[in-house]
Amino acid sequence: MYALARSLLFRLDPETAHGVTLSALDMAHRFGLAERLSGGTVDDPVELMGLKFPNRVGLAAGLDKNADHLDALGALGFGFVEVGTVTPRPQDGNPRPRLFRLPKRGAIINRMGFNNSGVEHLVERVQRSRYDGVIGINIGKNLTTPVERAVDDYLICLDRVHALAHYITVNISSPNTPGLRNLQFGEHLDELLSALREEALRLDRESGRRVPLVVKIAPDMTPDEVTLVARTLNANAIDGVVATNTTISREAVVGLRHADEEGGLSGTPVFEPSNAVIRELRRHLPNMPIIGVGGIDSGRAAVAKYRSGADLVQLYSGFVYRGPSLVRECAKALREAA
Repeated sequence: MYALARSLLFRLDPETAHGVTLSALDMAHRFGLAERLSGGTVDDPVELMGLKFPNRVGLAAGLDKNADHLDALGALGFGFVEVGTVTPRPQDGNPRPRLFRLPKRGAIINRMGFNNSGVEHLVERVQRSRYDGVIGINIGKNLTTPVERAVDDYLICLDRVHALAHYITVNISSPNTPGLRNLQFGEHLDELLSALREEALRLDRESGRRVPLVVKIAPDMTPDEVTLVARTLNANAIDGVVATNTTISREAVVGLRHADEEGGLSGTPVFEPSNAVIRELRRHLPNMPIIGVGGIDSGRAAVAKYRSGADLVQLYSGFVYRGPSLVRECAKALREAA
């Protein structure tokens, strides 16, 4: 069924197809059909970061930036759903076209630019949602905020979403906000995470609930750079890491249509680079939960990500190409492998 739907959707430009798909999922959910699309939820509970996940397969941030479709997506059998990236103020993102398919490689290039309706809109949508699963909220900075003031934006978002999130992801690895990736290294990273950890601890004390703080990193790092990032994460008592975001490399898609478009490349080309980062992280952070994301398009790929060192996995591009049945396929494969 999804193969037929995809053939029709892929006749539309990618961003239009994205909106049509989410609207169709909302409608399916209203009629009680969303869960049937994936075949039901796989029961494979795991406890990490003090949270109980129904299974190890989550939805990556970026697909539902504003939490407008949280109920419908949550009904597809995911063990957790991450929404965002959200910024303090609404922003339009980069000019269209900004989303491109590379179907021969099961890949997508995006330069969306953190387009979202702002943190207040997301908070209102999460409050109205009936989804009772694990919710991650991914936070970032506005384009117009200077990198040297980035911590201000992250603190605003942290303060607003803390009461609603089960965990909060600090996105410092999107290639589509100029200068953002500079925050991944050295003093920039240490200063940012130190400020966020201090504020998160204050919010935890006031609310009487602990909300894990997670950091999302890029795949375009050398082993030495991953080592330095791992040390900084550990020094700031970060609760987990999402590895990885999209890549700026085009090595795996040379010669394909759209390969030269600017933006982050996701899908199967990032599978091995993300696994390499995960293996390096696990070597330095043996006890830190790792959420593996990048190029998972089958149950076998999910297991490979798990065996690279990921405790949980997230889907995005594979979900676009394979549809809701991929959630159950991956969850079952991971239950058998664990």
